[in-house]
Amino acid sequence: MADYLQKHAVTLVCIAVYVGLIVYIGWIFQKRASKNVNEYYLANRRIPGWVVSLAFFSTFISTSTYIGQAGESFRYGLSWAYVALFWVVFCIISWLVMGPRMRNQSVRLKSLTVPDYFQLRYKSNLSRSIRVLSSFIILFATLWYMTGIAKGCANLLETVLEVNYGLAAFIIIFFTCAYTMVGGMYGVMWTDAIQGILMFGVAILMFVIPFWYVGGYEPMMTKLAYLNHPSKTGEAIGRGMVTFGDRASFSYILAIGLSIGMKQIADPKLIIRFYSIKDRASMRFAMIWTPVFLGISLLCVFCIGAFVHGMVTQEEAAKLINNTDQVVGVMFNKLNNSLVTGICMMGLFAAGMSSLASVILIAGTSIVKDIWHIWKPMAEHKIVARTKGSMLLYCLLVFIFTLYPPAGVVEMSSFAGSVFAASFFPTIFGGLYFRWGTDLGAVASMVAGMVINVIWRFGIRFNVETLSEIHEVFPAFLVSFLVYIVVSKLSSNRVPDEKHLALVFGSKTI
Repeated sequence: MADYLQKHAVTLVCIAVYVGLIVYIGWIFQKRASKNVNEYYLANRRIPGWVVSLAFFSTFISTSTYIGQAGESFRYGLSWAYVALFWVVFCIISWLVMGPRMRNQSVRLKSLTVPDYFQLRYKSNLSRSIRVLSSFIILFATLWYMTGIAKGCANLLETVLEVNYGLAAFIIIFFTCAYTMVGGMYGVMWTDAIQGILMFGVAILMFVIPFWYVGGYEPMMTKLAYLNHPSKTGEAIGRGMVTFGDRASFSYILAIGLSIGMKQIADPKLIIRFYSIKDRASMRFAMIWTPVFLGISLLCVFCIGAFVHGMVTQEEAAKLINNTDQVVGVMFNKLNNSLVTGICMMGLFAAGMSSLASVILIAGTSIVKDIWHIWKPMAEHKIVARTKGSMLLYCLLVFIFTLYPPAGVVEMSSFAGSVFAASFFPTIFGGLYFRWGTDLGAVASMVAGMVINVIWRFGIRFNVETLSEIHEVFPAFLVSFLVYIVVSKLSSNRVPDEKHLALVFGSKTI
């Protein structure tokens, strides 16, 4: 025990300081968050733009990015950075196309969650069913996403701090659950903002580590110019780390770029950020700076794995090429600097916990407000307490899945993103821009997106060799959007009345 503490003392102190700060912030907002449902779910729509911007950034790029995507470039080379460019493009689209209208319509309709937006926007005798259906889709996709984040954090703790994988997963899941239950949306947004600042700095620091280790830019690029390290198929990588498309096909780069990048225009944990923003000035600030924070961080992180080739031996590379989730942990171990590792661990914890906190809150609100409350209406004072209890039970389910993860970090995150993009984007975008969108179009689109995602991933993609490179996001999204348009046009008699549409599409900016 004494040897362990001596070896990891600095890293443990850094983590303890970080954890203490997050607990303190959550506790500060505990009283305010407990006032009513609007305070707990949306922080009463009064979060400053800089906080929302950093929270959006820190929520979107989680541990699956800092560990999973960073590790993937160990296998696919610097070409992997093009995935980051797709993500930045979707960030810009999200803030320019979705943000202002989503904020305005959510206020006009008095919407508190994304599922209840669907009910209030597509007003009809079927709209309650849309709300419940979308909640179940959220719970399904979120399970995959949270498992990927928890797995990444647990792998890191296991590699760097020699903590048992199961114990590590328990710590990250239930600690995050605890401060989310206490602080609600206030705690989530403000802790996410602090974590965003930390993550931004750590992304740059992690990018520098491999160059620091090998002695600078020229020694690194000399090493990467031709590598004898084995690729996943066994042959030498050669110039694969620096040649575009040599290790990863453009179709796969595009698939991960779209499936995860599109979460920014469809994932409820990100869409809900628009609900809580304070005013027009705050919206303008976030529109400009969120893509900047995201772009710089992603370009740093997505290149790390390729540069780690300059730090490892032939034998280590042979092991890591099939275990890319361990690349970042190995990088820290090779550096052997406890202070730098401690600071970076704070950032990686922040990456995991900021995303986990957001989806834990979304899961709790979906279970209670959008399923339970619809099935059996309850008094407002019971909603917050039951939301907290539901969060705890859902986290227990996530913990069990994390002990037996069904896939790697990147694949779980991309599958969740594909489900959200295909199931929700047509219905959200149609609700914001198409007056002719109908409830039947929304239901049919959600079902099509969900079903095709599941069938393609589990029945086709990995069973038909010629289709293995076609990610489920492509067929699912295209069919879902087409279904929304066709079914809405065929059911034009179900378009809400003009009075309701006037409320939804009012010209006044809020």
